[in-house]
Amino acid sequence: MTKREPSEKQKRNSPPAPGEYYHVYNHGVLKRDIFLDTRDYARFLFLLLFHQSPTITFFNLGREVSHFVRHRMFNISVQDIKQINKTKRVQLVAFALMPNHFHLLLQEQSGTGISKYLQRLGNGYTKYFNTRYKQNGHLFQGPYQSVHISDNDQLLYTSAYLHRNCTELKGWNNREHIYPWSSYADFIGNNRWTGLLKPDIIFEQFLNGKDYQRWVKESGAKDKDNELFML
Repeated sequence: MTKREPSEKQKRNSPPAPGEYYHVYNHGVLKRDIFLDTRDYARFLFLLLFHQSPTITFFNLGREVSHFVRHRMFNISVQDIKQINKTKRVQLVAFALMPNHFHLLLQEQSGTGISKYLQRLGNGYTKYFNTRYKQNGHLFQGPYQSVHISDNDQLLYTSAYLHRNCTELKGWNNREHIYPWSSYADFIGNNRWTGLLKPDIIFEQFLNGKDYQRWVKESGAKDKDNELFML
């Protein structure tokens, strides 16, 4: 599989095209931590999953996050999930949340979906974070960055890169398949988020979850001498 640095043209935040795939990422200001505990991760994950559609508003996110912290699942009705899936402006394919940054693999649905989705995601989480920790100002290091996925090799490799991201964290090397804040477990086991996470474009290219897991290990993603995205 070809592994290459994205071109400068790919790196620029050009307007996403409907149906195309993008690797989207951002860091905390000065690469500071943006997730300090489980509740922070859960809050961002809720926004990530349920803000794919602009048509549904949740008024008690704290209750949903508390439910997740206790039970490792959100208590959202099937009807709401169906409505979100009908009215998405982006498609979430894969994700990885790290202490001071995040990576997303998204498919554009409308032409402005990703930008509006990221704006809502960033504003919502920043407001929560600043309120909780009594801070002010920007949380993220400027606008999100995006790389257009130009071919299938890059699509597959990007998913492996996301899913091996936690190997840089102490205690997670060779355990990335059970890291709770990425979609890796959803690729190799049961999809926890049903239609809110759509890995089909990648997963359908493998025999099963074990086949995908084997390929990720052999992909070279996150090897120091074989980086695709040097962030």
